[in-house]
Amino acid sequence: MLIRRWLIASLLTLLSIAACAEDATTSFEEGKHYVRLDTPVRTVDPNKIEVTEVFWYGCSHCFHFEPMVHAWSKKLPKDVEFVQSPAMWNRVMEIHARAFYTAKALGVLDKVHQPIFEAINVERNMLTTPDAIATLFAKYGVEESTFHKAFKSFAVNSQVQQADARARGYQIQGTPEMIVNGKFRVSTRTAGSQRGMLEVVDYLVQQERNSAQ
Repeated sequence: MLIRRWLIASLLTLLSIAACAEDATTSFEEGKHYVRLDTPVRTVDPNKIEVTEVFWYGCSHCFHFEPMVHAWSKKLPKDVEFVQSPAMWNRVMEIHARAFYTAKALGVLDKVHQPIFEAINVERNMLTTPDAIATLFAKYGVEESTFHKAFKSFAVNSQVQQADARARGYQIQGTPEMIVNGKFRVSTRTAGSQRGMLEVVDYLVQQERNSAQ
């Protein structure tokens, strides 16, 4: 009987150790799975943990990542704020960034966000001019004159400049990449996959939540 009890106790101990080892694998290492920014970038709301996805409509990886990150963002707790910020390294990317902020300004981002992705990545309509984008917006009830006015507006100009400054501060190396609370950058190169990116982001969000307590 004593031997049996000892064996059971030993088994429970081994199971406990195994469980702890499994839990340890859910942690991630700085410099390996994510990068700490040299200089933190200020977030919009200091009372929330901000997660920013830096993307480009013309990036096929961003196109495939969009459904995944969209579903993930819908399940975030109330203390996390998800933001999308367009990258821009050339004139075409700037035009696409303007399309994003024009859609936000006109309140039609939910209608045109996915169609812009699909036009470029599926239909091979690269939307390289304001007129081409205006034609797409018109399909969703936006008059071309209204589009062009917003596209050239001071508000959109300011948002584009701010997005460009953020991307520089984040030291973005590609798209998509994710930034947690203006402090940490996560990419598929560091996380291993797009799903891995979200797992690392979830980990970092929890670390930020713990540090604030």
